[in-house]
Amino acid sequence: MPDSPLVAVAAAAPDGPAGAPVLVLGNSLGTSTAVWDRPAAEFRQHFRLVRYDLPGHGGSPAAAAPYTIAGLGAGVLALLDSLGVGRFAYCGISLGGMIGMWLAATAPDRVAALGLVCTSAYLPPADGWRARAGQVRAAGMASVSAAVIGRWFTPSFAATAPQVIDQFTAELERTDPVGYAGCCEAIAGMDLRADLPRVTTPTHVLAGGDDPATPPEHGAAIASLIEGARLDVIPATAHLATVEAADTVTSTLLTHLLTAFGSSGVVGSGR
Repeated sequence: MPDSPLVAVAAAAPDGPAGAPVLVLGNSLGTSTAVWDRPAAEFRQHFRLVRYDLPGHGGSPAAAAPYTIAGLGAGVLALLDSLGVGRFAYCGISLGGMIGMWLAATAPDRVAALGLVCTSAYLPPADGWRARAGQVRAAGMASVSAAVIGRWFTPSFAATAPQVIDQFTAELERTDPVGYAGCCEAIAGMDLRADLPRVTTPTHVLAGGDDPATPPEHGAAIASLIEGARLDVIPATAHLATVEAADTVTSTLLTHLLTAFGSSGVVGSGR
């Protein structure tokens, strides 16, 4: 377990067929479980889903204690322990993917398959993340929402799906600044590159071809450090690929997950 204090995350009851393998879905900074809604509709046909919210996200409480990736990861493990989940598959987008990499490196006996979407193992400059944390603490979430949403979706998607933009803008602005700032500071202090060679979990990395937040080279760096990892770049897609390219993300990750679970012999509830 990490030296960093555990940071609690919140989750609804597991959703999906009783006795099915467990799949944990991790969200990005500033979003709720809704970022996985479209893939989850298909995933729950095959898996028992555990969808958690980061502190201060999706209405969950935000602790004022310092946040780290290790502390957030320990919070996920504590949540799964409380649910009686032993071995599980994990898919995460952005910050959720960072937590997933930590889990796979720290608790490899528990992570049966790993899907990483639009994420990074190292995302400088740290001062930029700390400045954003200070801004939302001082001026609130609306002070960053336009810039953040501009990185989440391509202009062409935004023009054709304004209701989606409105939904995710409202969710971002409802996020507790304390939790959001803490997560920014966790990213500022993150460098998982030395940990990735320890990951033995079957891993598939997806990057958005037009993602300005975590460009494809970040996904390529992850895949190069995890033995056997596969990288796919989704064209004309920005940061929230689980929304903008939901069909591609769903089909690609589902194939990966079913293959990994079949080859690992993992069956049952994950206990």
